[in-house]
Amino acid sequence: MSKPETLLEDLSAGVRRETALLLAAAVAEGLLGVAAAFVTARIIDAAVFQGADLAAVLSWLMQLVGIAVLRAMIGYAGAQVGFEAAARARQGLFARLLDQVAALGPVRLAGTATGDLATTLTDAVAGIEPYWRQWLPATAAVAVLPVAILLVVLPVDWRSAAIFAVTLPLLPMFMVLAGRSAERANQRQWASMARLGGHLLDAVAGLADLVLLGAAKREVRLVARTADEYRRETMKVLRLAFLSALVLEFFATVSIAVTAVLVGFRLLWGEIAFVDGLTVLLLAPLFYAPLRMLGTERHARMEAVAAAERLVDFLARPVPRRTGGEPFGAGAAVSVRFDNVSAGYGDGRLALDGVSFDIRAGEQVAIVGESGAGKSTILSLIGGFLEPSAGTILIDGRPLASLDLDDIRRHIAFLPQRAFLFDATIAENIAMGRPGDIAAALRAARADEFVARLPDGVESRIGEGGAGLSGGEAQRLMLARALFSPAPLVLMDEPTAHLDAATEAAVGEAIAALSAGRTRLTIAHRLRTVEAADRVLVLAGGRLAEEGTPAELKARGGVFAAMSATLDGGGAA
Repeated sequence: MSKPETLLEDLSAGVRRETALLLAAAVAEGLLGVAAAFVTARIIDAAVFQGADLAAVLSWLMQLVGIAVLRAMIGYAGAQVGFEAAARARQGLFARLLDQVAALGPVRLAGTATGDLATTLTDAVAGIEPYWRQWLPATAAVAVLPVAILLVVLPVDWRSAAIFAVTLPLLPMFMVLAGRSAERANQRQWASMARLGGHLLDAVAGLADLVLLGAAKREVRLVARTADEYRRETMKVLRLAFLSALVLEFFATVSIAVTAVLVGFRLLWGEIAFVDGLTVLLLAPLFYAPLRMLGTERHARMEAVAAAERLVDFLARPVPRRTGGEPFGAGAAVSVRFDNVSAGYGDGRLALDGVSFDIRAGEQVAIVGESGAGKSTILSLIGGFLEPSAGTILIDGRPLASLDLDDIRRHIAFLPQRAFLFDATIAENIAMGRPGDIAAALRAARADEFVARLPDGVESRIGEGGAGLSGGEAQRLMLARALFSPAPLVLMDEPTAHLDAATEAAVGEAIAALSAGRTRLTIAHRLRTVEAADRVLVLAGGRLAEEGTPAELKARGGVFAAMSATLDGGGAA
């Protein structure tokens, strides 16, 4: 069994009850169809040839109506269970995917195209649904109904049963032959859809740049070519699917016709009773119906397998251990120690090479260095988004590798350069599902005044990325989110970058409130941020070049002194 099929089986195990009910409903619906054909033959025989009275015919008719009603109810229930099974499997899979995204973190996802990731998390998840709603009922029906019909027909007319038995293996054989090409085409279709999704997302995200650079028309042509490629791949899949269905229909129709001709001649010669011949003729289409349905729904299976293949590749990506370590019970502030730490991003180059430093509990530390010096790598290591290739990281004297990573992250507040706010209310953006005092966090972040001016206050809905807010307002909401958390360790990536002087001053006051009594580690791009720190770590080429207070480093006349003149302009970072 391939890995995609194993994933589908694992998901089925998670909805075992629904899957069992779904299969039982498919089989029961088919068996009731057999019973309906059996009763219909007896009604016609009794009314036309046996001269039965009205009471006898009505008795058979009532049975037929009862079977039809019961079959409709089971069919409806089976469809509902199928939707429920697909929805629960999709929900479980989506939870696994989001857990994988969280486990991989921004560092490991940095090389993944946004469109490819979006396609995996949306279209690929939706693509597995037909596996439960369509494919599994078809497999259950084809496993039971032909055998059941053979057992019914064999004592009635062994010749027709022989025709059924001989032609039965031919249909799956042709289905498999046609299906191999269709499966490869389905995989190509998914790949082209991922490319199309990537181009569309890139075009939307960079729309302003495309217009300003005069490249919008070129991007439109590129998207059109990609869309046309997706259209061609989709048409190939549909052609193969229709061809497979046509082959199955042809052989099923020929088999039914041969059976009908033989039964007709034998009725003419008086070799078979009318009721038996009619029973065989009514059961013949039902015998081949599950196989025809299986051929039609095979496309649903191939689509699910192609989608699962993308999901398997994503779920198989290695992630750091997140749970199972020691719980981390921190106090009001924590200490951080790097002991000869080296780390890289898998390209053979070390972003940090043998870096060692100590940050005392409650200390305010700034990190400076040229671009690529390793500043962001330090924050990624502390946040558990990257693992060191050598050395040890200690948090409050305990190895980070031995601690529960999810628990550690609950004790960290992070403030990036550019705020990301979700398409939700201000209250939801700040609390993120955690209990606490939102109003107090807004006051501490100096955000309460502008929030109060909004029509619905903290219940005002803001767009994705803080649409509708100024840069300073969005940054202060991010500060409020950090202040809302009692995390003892604060990691910042120059939160006052891209802000005007007045807004920077307001945000700076809020940062001072945020940092009180906590350990703070800030990637600094501005001299003002550096001078507010207790101590500065200067990185160069992935190594710790200098450390000390801002005054000491300036007086020393080393790397920091040469760099400090460019800090306000951002040249050092």
